[in-house]
Amino acid sequence: MSAAASLPSPRARLFPSALIDRLHLADGREVVVRPVLALDAAAEQDFVRALSPTTRLRRFHFGLRELPPSMLRAMTEVDHDDHVAIVAEAFDDDDTPRIVADARYVRGPRDTACHEAEFAIAVADEWQGVGLGRELMQRLARHAARRGVRQLVGDVLPGNGAMFGVASSMGGELLNSPNGPGVTRVRFELGACAAG
Repeated sequence: MSAAASLPSPRARLFPSALIDRLHLADGREVVVRPVLALDAAAEQDFVRALSPTTRLRRFHFGLRELPPSMLRAMTEVDHDDHVAIVAEAFDDDDTPRIVADARYVRGPRDTACHEAEFAIAVADEWQGVGLGRELMQRLARHAARRGVRQLVGDVLPGNGAMFGVASSMGGELLNSPNGPGVTRVRFELGACAAG
């Protein structure tokens, strides 16, 4: 990265401002959706720490209490090209923002006939069941389709009824995952794959 302060960094040019939005949820609460920034590291860590063990397991597929430093960097220092990540922020009474959901996709190889990206999503326990996950998934899917991604895929553990509900409502296909017995792969078709 260039040290010249006068030149915009490549990340600044790739910032997907089209993903900034304000959502009014079914229960009357409101969140602001925006792309993840590197300066979100502490807030992202607080978000993960506050998730219940079940929600953390459903998101990461292994037990953890917090993100190791390398994983935290990978989740917040994204390029918004091959790795697109958004958060939903709620504001406390004193206008302090708090991350209450995180959604992202990571693009696979671009030299395949059907450009694929893997998605992941987590919603804070007290914000589940009000349509926030579905709203974020819809935004990711629209953004990915505009960027040439033709399939979004993600692995879902047994018992994750919320994600299966999102898949069903958005026309996702349920498949056997190559990542183990009992794991279901959800695939969303975003557009026609190129021939050959």
